[in-house]
Amino acid sequence: MPTTPVTVTATASAAVDRLHFPPGFLWGAATAAYQIEGAVAEDGRTPSIWDTFSHTPDKVANGDTGDIACDHYHRYRTDVTLMSHLGLQAYRFSLSWPRVQPGGRGPANPAGLDFYRRLVDELLDAGIQPVATLYHWDLPQELETGHPDGSGGGWTERETAERFGEYAALAADALGDRVALWTTLNEPWCSAFLGYGSGVHAPGRTDPALALRAAHHLNLAHGRATAALRATLPAHAQIAVSLNLHQVRPLTADPADLDAARRIDAVGNRIFTGPMLSGGYPADLLADTEHVVDWNALIRPGDEAAIGAPIDLLGINYYTPAVVSAPTPGAAAAHHAHGESAHSPWPGSADVNFHAPPGDTTDMGWTIDPTGLYDLLMAVSRSHPGLPLAITENGAAFPDAPTADGQVRDHDRIDYLHRHLAAVHQAVADGADVRGYFLWSLLDNFEWAYGYDKRFGAVHVDYATQLRTPKASARWYARAIGANSVPHL
Repeated sequence: MPTTPVTVTATASAAVDRLHFPPGFLWGAATAAYQIEGAVAEDGRTPSIWDTFSHTPDKVANGDTGDIACDHYHRYRTDVTLMSHLGLQAYRFSLSWPRVQPGGRGPANPAGLDFYRRLVDELLDAGIQPVATLYHWDLPQELETGHPDGSGGGWTERETAERFGEYAALAADALGDRVALWTTLNEPWCSAFLGYGSGVHAPGRTDPALALRAAHHLNLAHGRATAALRATLPAHAQIAVSLNLHQVRPLTADPADLDAARRIDAVGNRIFTGPMLSGGYPADLLADTEHVVDWNALIRPGDEAAIGAPIDLLGINYYTPAVVSAPTPGAAAAHHAHGESAHSPWPGSADVNFHAPPGDTTDMGWTIDPTGLYDLLMAVSRSHPGLPLAITENGAAFPDAPTADGQVRDHDRIDYLHRHLAAVHQAVADGADVRGYFLWSLLDNFEWAYGYDKRFGAVHVDYATQLRTPKASARWYARAIGANSVPHL
């Protein structure tokens, strides 16, 4: 979504405590199953692509895996108590597909579903709304590498979308009486383009045609899941999808840079919002990538209608904007995209250069820029009027460590949250229908290919002892929730 940057003028500088959110604004935190649960071989769970990927040498920093992670599978009651102490109103978690449906097909695993029933009951008893995400990247390994009947191929194959619809029905049947807000997919861009394009995420494949095939089948999976949820859930239940939409900015107003931004917007954003929200794939995306994949063979009659089934809420995940340009003569394109790789995660845009925006950065090397969040919310509001929005991920990694007194004084994170919540507040004041904010993340956890080197949590986790220590940012966030506003620093 190329835009010109807008300055967020938080009336906050003089009186930030007056930045109140509308009544009913939902305050939460988010996690993902593979990043926190552990217990990867317990109670019938089978491997996911992330189990395989993390156990492959040189794929994850330090050889880290999610085998134990935060041991949330055994410590969920402790974690719900932490949520309650923070005043969380909602908790967004993901279901582990291979825990619910081992192998990705066939009947549900009763023991796996029982874990999520216990978790949901614990949340409800604490007055916390459960928000379930069906897919946060842990595809059953058998769907990727194949079953005895020869099927497989992961998201590059249409069958995986069909299996996902069946899995969605199993989950909704088991939890639909207690979970009223469901998210189909989390960040399908990462699943498709980091998993099958750059290879820095599981399953680690590096083929631009497969990345585009995966994107289409993830879109179709969203459509199949939406239909299954509608058929199974009570009428009051709501369905969402969470997209890591890229706030794309051209480096200059030169037409070549504007076109570079258009291309990245197409393959980074509109490849999902087009069929999900606007009736079909955009023509410029198809033209940009027709030399990479045969869209006529890939998109079957009825696919775009299925993908475009109405949703009740759009989740937006935001961390940093993207600044792009056309390459200078003789210069090779430079790509940043969530990890270093010789392979581009941007099919059809291999000659686009990415530039680090100016400003301070997080421990991930991502520039801290809340204006990108404001611009993104306003752009989506203009493009899709009437569609409620929620920030389903926003947060920052910093090298947090307890001091001698056992406290974690993460003032950088407090400043980050303060500035981004002020940006959300300004967007709401300017007409964006933003219904809630979910901090990423509740706990320090397994940060995918970065292993345990990066800490996003409001709660510090000592991975050797599993001791949880709320950071200063957790207490600050609790103040925000209690006041329904952006508190003083």
